Amino acid sequence: MSGAGREIIANVARLNDFMDRAGCAALVVRSGKSFTYLAGFAYPGTLARHLDFPDSPREVLLVWPRHGKPVQVLNHYAVPLARRDGWLEEVEVYDDYAESPYQKAAEVLKKLGLAGEAIGMEKTYVSASRWEEMRGHLPNARLFDCTRMMAQVRWIKTPGEVQLLEEAADILDEAYLEVFATVQAGQTEREVHARIVESCIRRGCGWAHGILNSSRNTVIYGGEGDTVFQQGDIIRNDYVAFYKGYPGHQSRTVVVGKPSDEQVKTYRTMRDIYRATIDQCQVGAKASDVHRFAESKFREAGYGDRVSLAGHGVGPWWHQQEPYIVPTCHDELEEGMVLAMEPHVAYWHLQDMILLTPDGPRLLSKRFNTDEMLVVG
Repeated sequence: MSGAGREIIANVARLNDFMDRAGCAALVVRSGKSFTYLAGFAYPGTLARHLDFPDSPREVLLVWPRHGKPVQVLNHYAVPLARRDGWLEEVEVYDDYAESPYQKAAEVLKKLGLAGEAIGMEKTYVSASRWEEMRGHLPNARLFDCTRMMAQVRWIKTPGEVQLLEEAADILDEAYLEVFATVQAGQTEREVHARIVESCIRRGCGWAHGILNSSRNTVIYGGEGDTVFQQGDIIRNDYVAFYKGYPGHQSRTVVVGKPSDEQVKTYRTMRDIYRATIDQCQVGAKASDVHRFAESKFREAGYGDRVSLAGHGVGPWWHQQEPYIVPTCHDELEEGMVLAMEPHVAYWHLQDMILLTPDGPRLLSKRFNTDEMLVVG
């Protein structure tokens, strides 16, 4: 199954196993995460947004039978990139704005003799009206929600995926090192943010996004504006640089000008808690226990701040994927998972991607030395 001569790096063996366990004859995937994962390429720009909106008139679907060749159901605009960059051969084209891709997907399933079988679709991405439409096209099929199943398939990485994640991490760290070295007091959040995104794109990323704020800016998800960096500011950052659909995802603590003794002491406390939490990420550990460890260490250090997301899985299209390192997630960590770990409080934000191995966590994002804060300006 290789249309463009590229090796499939998705974990197809694991997918087959999970489909067999579910008695699933085929999948019809809709989400950017699952489509990109199984099709082998990422749509950019305008085409990308049509993977995000459940009411898009230009949806793309991927029919993946347990046996036989997968078929992409694409509109005319979406075909050329799939032909050029994807690894699947079969394409069914529908007339966007005039025809329904779900009718076309149902026709594909009928041709495969699967019209009366168990078909998995992602309820989190397929609108209620589209789900009912599919029921109408395939009245004898058993439609079931495969969202959780696909998350479990994606969270164990193949060597090809790990390589892409390492390459993406290197790009982001190189962008950080390049841009942060140029930061001076008097520059704005907007100016520095623009340079980071530009550096990621110039280095080969399809797109990049994230947050960058002065420690004096209390609205951290309000966009990068005209707040001016001053001496003594901590530059909080949390970026995602997507390379061939896979994310580099790191956060680095940066200070403008000579840090105070208190800042140096605080950073080292945060760093030590951060690294100790990563050490808890062993095969067989529960995600909730890792979060509980991080929270307890911050409490012991005298910080009462809420510890939200201590980490999360990563994967194509959208960087935050299961498992989530939160109190309510009791999934056991497995060999082959890649986690972005970010236990932090306030603007003391450190984050790295790690690969879980039998010998413990292995750092994937290693270009940027975090032993001490980066001092700039």
